[in-house]
Formats: sequence, C-alpha cells, structure tokens
Amino acid sequence: MKLKLGLPKGSLQEATFALFKRAGFDFRASTRSYHPTCDDPEIEATLLRAQEIPRYVEAGVLDAGITGYDNVMECGSDIHEVAELQYSKTTSLPYRWVLAVPKDSPMSEPKDLEGKRIATELVNVTKRYLQTHGVKAEVEFSWGATEVKVPELVDAIVEGTETGGTLAAHGLKVIDTILVSTTRFIANKSSWRDESKRQKMENIAMLLQAALNAEGLVGLKMNVARADLDSVISILPALKNPTLSPLSDEGWVAVEIIIEEKAARDLIPKLRRAGATGIVEYPLNKVIF
Repeated sequence: MKLKLGLPKGSLQEATFALFKRAGFDFRASTRSYHPTCDDPEIEATLLRAQEIPRYVEAGVLDAGITGYDNVMECGSDIHEVAELQYSKTTSLPYRWVLAVPKDSPMSEPKDLEGKRIATELVNVTKRYLQTHGVKAEVEFSWGATEVKVPELVDAIVEGTETGGTLAAHGLKVIDTILVSTTRFIANKSSWRDESKRQKMENIAMLLQAALNAEGLVGLKMNVARADLDSVISILPALKNPTLSPLSDEGWVAVEIIIEEKAARDLIPKLRRAGATGIVEYPLNKVIF
C-alpha cells in the first residue's frame, strides 16, 4: 500500500516538516526536489503549492494532502476532511483573510465597495463574499505584494494575515474578516473508502494532532512523602488527576503530571517547598486525549 500524499511547498513547508517530525515521520528534501523521501515506506510524498493540493486530491492524483481551508474553499473541491490541524507558518493562530483599505479611506463596511476594484489571491471566495453582501465590484487576481497596490492601483484588497502587522505597516485598516482558515488534512473520497488507506490516514491524523497537543506542555515527575501528599496535590494544575505510583519505601510515592510549560517555573519552587523532591521536568512529543 502506497499513500500518495501532497505536502505544501513554500512558506508552510518548514512548519509542516517539523510537525511531521514530531509526529514520528521524517521527510527529507533537497532544495530542488519535489519528491521528498520519508522514513515510512508506505508514504509517497509530493511537494506542491498549497493552493493546488485540493484539486489534485479531488481528482485522485493524490490520496491525501495538507493544505489550508482557504484553498479548499477557493477551489470548491469535493474532498473528505480528515482533520483540522491548528498550525501555520509562524504561529498557532488561524490565518485570516481580511478586507482592507487605506487608513484614511472613508470606506468602513462592505457596501462601500460598490463599483470599486479589489485585488486578491482569493478571487472566488471574495466574489462569493461580495455576492452575499449584495455588492458589485471588480475583483482581480493578484500575483503577490497585494498590500502595496492600494490606493494607486486598486481601492481595496483581500489579503491573508496571521497578526495584521504587515497590513498596519503599509498603512491599511481592516474593515471585515471574510474567511478564517486553518490547516487541514484532506483526502480523496475514493481513497477514504479504501480500508487500508483510510486506516493509514487516520493514524497519521492521530499522530499529527498528538504532536500539536504536546506543544507548550511538559511532564513533571517527583517523589513525595505520604505525609506531604495532600499539600503537594493541592497545588498541582494537572490536565487530569496526577498519576501516583508506590515506591519501595512505603512512606513515599511517585507523582507524575502534565502541565503547561510556562507554568513550570512558578510551580516547581512551590512543589519543592511543599515537600516534593527529585523533581524532573521533561519535554513531550505527543499527547493523545
């Protein structure tokens, strides 16, 4: 069984490879290669622009792929969504496609775009958005650097952003969000009906999500005298009840929990003062809830 998997080439590639690495799949590609190798012999990967992946998955050229929800909506592809994966090229924030105009523009809502010119890479989604608001405007495809086209070339833009910093730096204001997009693991519908391929995709999705769950979390384990156990447990902000294991010395137990990494620096001194000893903090690769 070979699973033909489309991976995004470009800005999302590094983050995608890093996520798969944490999930247990090691992809390697040279700068000129479009076919990265994988240490899993059941995966045959191809690097493509994320915008193209939904079309090839729908057509069955690929069994599955990693792409943005925005690309699925732009293509209008009929695919099966295996999982939503909350990661992007620089942050864990969703990617927002926003309607932006110059800061000093009198335009402040969608209806103000009547008869105007809008530049965007997300042409079909933008047209549907305008139709929903009953607005007739000219929408043209932008090949990039969209934010610099306002106001000399176009009246407004629809542009993707994670933080909004680039738009603000170019003197633009956001007047509406037209689409919120996250990364998706998608599958061809026929491939999804194939039992062996579906199981492989489910396994990959589970491990990818487990790797995402582990971000920002660490494990803590410690030894605690039974006399101090109640006071130690009372300050533990565990995701679940802590795991307690007896030690060879009946007067002591081992305690293990999972916490947010940023909480560890304040918690560890408190645990030590409450009687915990042998405290160990360790990183997590995967967490499955």
